[in-house]
Amino acid sequence: MKRAIKNNVSWIGKIDWELRKFHGDEYSTHRGSTYNSYLVEEEKVAVIDTVWLPFAKEYVGNLEKTIDLKKINYVIANHAEIDHSGALPELMSRIPDVPIYCTANGVKSLKGHYHQDWNFRPVKTGDRLSLGNKELIFVEAPMLHWPDSMFCYLTGDSILFSNDAFGQHYASELLFNDLVDQTELMAECIKYYANILTPFSELVTKKIQEVLAFNLPVDVICTSHGVIWRDNPVQIVQQYLRWADSYQENQITLVYDTMWNGTRVMAENIAAGLCAADPVVTVKLFNLAKSDRNDVMTEIFKSKAILVGSPTINRGVLTSIAGLLEEMKGLKFKNKKAAAFGCYGWSGESVKLIRGQLDAAGFNVVDEGIRTMWNPDVKSIEECIEYGKKMAQLIE
Repeated sequence: MKRAIKNNVSWIGKIDWELRKFHGDEYSTHRGSTYNSYLVEEEKVAVIDTVWLPFAKEYVGNLEKTIDLKKINYVIANHAEIDHSGALPELMSRIPDVPIYCTANGVKSLKGHYHQDWNFRPVKTGDRLSLGNKELIFVEAPMLHWPDSMFCYLTGDSILFSNDAFGQHYASELLFNDLVDQTELMAECIKYYANILTPFSELVTKKIQEVLAFNLPVDVICTSHGVIWRDNPVQIVQQYLRWADSYQENQITLVYDTMWNGTRVMAENIAAGLCAADPVVTVKLFNLAKSDRNDVMTEIFKSKAILVGSPTINRGVLTSIAGLLEEMKGLKFKNKKAAAFGCYGWSGESVKLIRGQLDAAGFNVVDEGIRTMWNPDVKSIEECIEYGKKMAQLIE
């Protein structure tokens, strides 16, 4: 369905209410998502991005009801990932000679996905494409979050088409940021940043500063997922700058897995000690085997410190914790403290292993950690409480 955004710019995307997993099974989407595609109808007509592959025929069918496909002069591919480019084969089969504007890396990526030699027109930062009285200005945005990524800016209407930047996985018929539940919106925004863009935070800051230096007015930010920012759109840009700057809140998060509840008992009593020593700090606990990993990672992103726990199994750690530690290496969190804890029966390597992995992931590991043999008894529980109190001081 075509929906007006501003003047001759319309949304022509797809709302996916059923989506619950994304990037394979790597990212949870509890509130669904949208695949935002845009139609700009000036003297020349441009389509900006498409939708995910499973909706390709539906997308082109709806687009054909909106406009004669032969009137499309340009296709803009801001990013080649299949959730944005998936309908290109279906669309280009109908308009095979229409040029596709993308970065040089975009050409490589699109050819790699679809093995088609379409009419590619590589662009770089500062290149312009005339639509008549208005122009599209292209801005390369490599590694935000793929090498091929770019933005484009529509003069006259002051619209930034930002692709994956500033978006969120959030299905809504309401389309615009001022119409949706603000708590839900910001929860999905920070989750998106924490799990997808955190490794590129330095690049986020540099790219935003570069775009701001152009001194172009921005009235609307059209993202590729979730809502469109029309009410104070710069608010999400400012929020990205905060998140990119080694973000933390006054929060400590304990993440653990447990076999026979010993490590859980440790976590709960360490948390009790933290709260006793610092009644103001927010303390959250997650059994990773029972919690959504992306939601937990968002809480880690918000935290000034984390404590990670696992019993020892086969001289290692439980698989949920092993996966978390490996993923945190890739996310490259900064300016966060950490410690390890866990139960053991006879060998007891888990705390040392967790500590090493936290260090490798860039955390400031504040001490040797705490471990308890077998199920914690009264003495061990008191030691955990005291350890929590000590942690509150070390984490300050």
